[in-house]
Amino acid sequence: MVENSVNINVGMSVSQKIRSFVELMKMRLSLLVAFSSAFGYTLAMGGRVDWLQLAALFVGGWLISGASCTVNQVLEKDYDKLMKRTQTRPLPTERLNNSESLWFALFTAIAGISLLWASTNLLTVGLSVLSMILYSFVYTPLKRVGPIAVFVGAFPGALPPLLGWTAATGTISHEALIIFGIQFVWQFPHFWAIAWVADEDYKKAGFKLLPVKGEKDMKTAFQIMTYTLFLIPLGLLPTYFGLTGINSAVIATVCGVLFLASTIKLMKDQSRKSALRIMFGSFLYLPIVQIAYLLDMVK
Repeated sequence: MVENSVNINVGMSVSQKIRSFVELMKMRLSLLVAFSSAFGYTLAMGGRVDWLQLAALFVGGWLISGASCTVNQVLEKDYDKLMKRTQTRPLPTERLNNSESLWFALFTAIAGISLLWASTNLLTVGLSVLSMILYSFVYTPLKRVGPIAVFVGAFPGALPPLLGWTAATGTISHEALIIFGIQFVWQFPHFWAIAWVADEDYKKAGFKLLPVKGEKDMKTAFQIMTYTLFLIPLGLLPTYFGLTGINSAVIATVCGVLFLASTIKLMKDQSRKSALRIMFGSFLYLPIVQIAYLLDMVK
């Protein structure tokens, strides 16, 4: 009876450990990265995909993103302890320690890079490594320096669709830069809405992500509105350059206008509720528009 009890406890401990490692990877973020990579690849291929290569790209992107998120949490362990939204993560709660987390990051990074190396090309691998370095070792420490961190973080955040394109074609073309540009500009209202909602927590950790003077005021709301406004013409470029048809242009425009409307509401009341609406709207905008492009791409 005692032996069975011990075995159950060991099993539960291993299970909890595995869940903690998975939690380090920030699954929603990493899966969004993987999806955006697959989007860029499929768009470049005109729908005529190599499913084995696409699967390798998806899993490789997911692993590299997970490694970046893990390093980010190791570097921010002490700051995560200070914030309510991050206090329950594996490192602040000591479910995992720095050493095993870094080994896990190294393993997932090597696995992801190896997968991309075997299935894509040197350009894609190089951009993947650059993305990981920028996110983990440049963007992460800059969060306590100032809003320049958002600009820097927008680069690795926007690279996934570009990686997908280069995996398919081996080149960075103007079409690749268009899908990169859309996701790059999208990062700003997305980041700033999150920073607005989490402002009190961020201040406890010394994070400075809001633009201008770092205040939740009209100037910040205007910045959010301005970058969202740019998404409307940018969303039309895939159609203009013959990547997609008119239907996706209509969907991208409607989504852009609705997104913009939520930022105007923030300018009016500068409330947390309006910032939350922008934050959730940003989560919806990108996958909806990218799926619309895929369904309407010119083959």
